Amino acid sequence: MTSGTKLKTSAMIASFADPGQKTTPAPFGHALVEAARRDDRIVGLTADLGKYTDMHIFAQAFPDRFFQMGMAEQLLFGAAAGMAETGLVPFASTYSVFAARRAYDFICLDIAEPNLNVNVVGGLPGLTTGYGPSHQATEDVAIFRGMPNLTIVDPCDSVDIEQAVPQLAEHPGPTYLRLLRGQVPCVLDEYDYRFELGKAKVLRGGADVVLISSGLMTMRALQAAEQLADHHVDVAVVHTPTIKPFDAETVLAQVDSDRLVLTCENHTVVGGLFETVAGAAVRRGIGTQITPIGLPDEFLAAGALPTLHERYGLSTARIVATVLERL
Repeated sequence: MTSGTKLKTSAMIASFADPGQKTTPAPFGHALVEAARRDDRIVGLTADLGKYTDMHIFAQAFPDRFFQMGMAEQLLFGAAAGMAETGLVPFASTYSVFAARRAYDFICLDIAEPNLNVNVVGGLPGLTTGYGPSHQATEDVAIFRGMPNLTIVDPCDSVDIEQAVPQLAEHPGPTYLRLLRGQVPCVLDEYDYRFELGKAKVLRGGADVVLISSGLMTMRALQAAEQLADHHVDVAVVHTPTIKPFDAETVLAQVDSDRLVLTCENHTVVGGLFETVAGAAVRRGIGTQITPIGLPDEFLAAGALPTLHERYGLSTARIVATVLERL
């Protein structure tokens, strides 16, 4: 940040896209509008964060099906539960931290226990903002993984989001989407990829290393794989957009080998993708060592997003360095 320059809120809630990278504007908002045109049961709600969860796109297209609940996350999800009880399909958006920390009990008992079709949309998951611990949802997956009936989706890019939204609407139970908003990179279109709820996908093969990733870290894993090829290291990348239910068959088929295995996640190493993969491997009797690349078990600093990703090990350069150190 240049001295004397005051960043606006929109600048502080930064995009993780690389300079010059192909992006799609507000893929969630536009996908929800398209889904709502086909299904008149779909409604949208937010807790005073429509602009920052791309829900404003839906609000403009369907003002009579949009509900602004104000700064009241418990009310947001309680109302969404009531709407689902009547047969509607709510998508309720707020920041991930507010859904996971502030409204957990309402999501658990009002939505998950009766297994209602409510789609919780959480903006700023993991380290996607420089605002610090009040807005960095570094432990949201750990919080939500223990909730029965809840499906958890951590999309990589705009392709994932656009294809996931209609599947989430059709899924009969509750879901939690770790939303990437604003100008979202478009990555997976180059890998003959289709999002399937509950399925992991092998995006590229590799004889030396396996990177198992979710969320924006799949983009970074693919970038790291290309750079590691320059070091004559052949890297496979397995994208796991659905964290729960976990596609153990696809992932463990890659883990059970003599290759170096690492997980990559935009989440604390406690309770997220790493422990999901490791737990599944232990239950299957697979003894392969698995190395986590993720956020440390601590409250993180505030600052510029690229600086924070480098500091906490999420940058492509840090992934490359970690792999080379482990080989």
